[in-house]
Order: sequence, then structure tokens, then C-alpha cells
Amino acid sequence: AVMFPGLCFCIFIFFNTVLAFFHSSGSVPFLDVLLLVFMWCGISIPLVFLGAFFGYKQQVFTFPTVTSTIARAIPEPNSMLLNPKLAMVAVGMVPFAAAYVELFFIMSSLWMDQFYYVFGFTLVVFLILLITTSEVTVLMCYQQLCAENHRWWWFSFITAGSTGLYTFLYSIVFFQQLNASNMIITHLLYFGYMFLLSFATFLTTGVCGFLTCFVFTRRIFGSIKVD
Repeated sequence: AVMFPGLCFCIFIFFNTVLAFFHSSGSVPFLDVLLLVFMWCGISIPLVFLGAFFGYKQQVFTFPTVTSTIARAIPEPNSMLLNPKLAMVAVGMVPFAAAYVELFFIMSSLWMDQFYYVFGFTLVVFLILLITTSEVTVLMCYQQLCAENHRWWWFSFITAGSTGLYTFLYSIVFFQQLNASNMIITHLLYFGYMFLLSFATFLTTGVCGFLTCFVFTRRIFGSIKVD
């Protein structure tokens, strides 16, 4: 309710103040900023608390098997491919490759003043991105479970969310094609907003990968027959 919207709002206010200081036509009027605050505090935050209210009334998740209260020692990976740190960095390249072409057209419309009207195709690419993220994250999660690494919660989230890292790295390459001015405010605006877009991608794909792995682990451990 506060973390990501608050980060977006603070960066937006900072950039808007700088643009107003330079008397830019791109600055947002004060009344529109107040309307944005009202939508955040009057609609978004109450909806989060409403969802939490109904969520706490639902049935609590239970473990499909009996687990020990003492965590097992995780053996060292015997191969570089089983290193979880490598997986958390490298796996995001696969979902990014699935949406790379469409990302190019979206960024061209954002920063090169080009028209963008294929929203139906964007929805298809977004679904492909989520499906690809789920598949590669489940694969990496299963690989870590086979290597006796039971810490899959944050692993699945960061592994899937690393797509946002490649989105930001691509924005650095894309910036070289813009022929932008050398003013510092130009660089701040571009990389500031691209950071927000990449962070939103990180959260979206991370949650998708985590929820998929959550369902996957419950299914495979729930199918174990214990005498």
C-alpha cells in the first residue's frame, strides 16, 4: 500500500519540482498532484486494507507434510550450474528475451514520440512473459530442491524478478539511440522513470514466480505418501 506507490510518488514529486523550477511544459499542475494524492490515499490504500480484511478471514495455509523445527544444513553445490546466486542473476534473461521485441516498441513510443496502438498484442506478450517466468522459476526451484536446498521462498522471488534487472540494463543500451541532450535533468528523468518501470517488472515477475513455486511445492510434497 505504501512502499512501491510511495517510491513512485516521491520520485515523481522530485522530478516534477525540478521541471517546474526550469519552467518546463512537462511539469504537472499542483491540482493534478493533489488528485493523484487523493487517488492514492483515498482509493488505493483503503482497497489494500479491505483486501487484508477479507484475507485474514480465509482459511490459513497448512503444510502438506510434517516439517522439522530444526533447519537442515544445505550442502555446497557441486557444480556452478547449481549455484543459487548464479540462477538468481541469469534466469531473468529468458523471460526478458520473450518480451524483448515488444519492449523495444513500447520504449520507442515512450521516448521517441511514436504512436503505439497494438495493445492486444501487448497483452499476449505479457501473458507469454508470465508463463515463461513461471516455467523457468519452477524449473530452477525444482533443481534447488533436488540439491537439498530448502530455501526456495526468496530464491523463487528474486530469480523470477531478475527480469527487471535486464530491463534496466536494456534501457541503458536504448538510451544510446535517443541522441538526448547532455543536460543532467534529461539523464535523471530517463533513468529515474526506467528504474520505476524496471522495479515494477521486478515485483510483477517476482510475485508470479513465487506464487507458481508455492503451488508447485505444495503439490509435490502433498503427493508424498507417509506411512
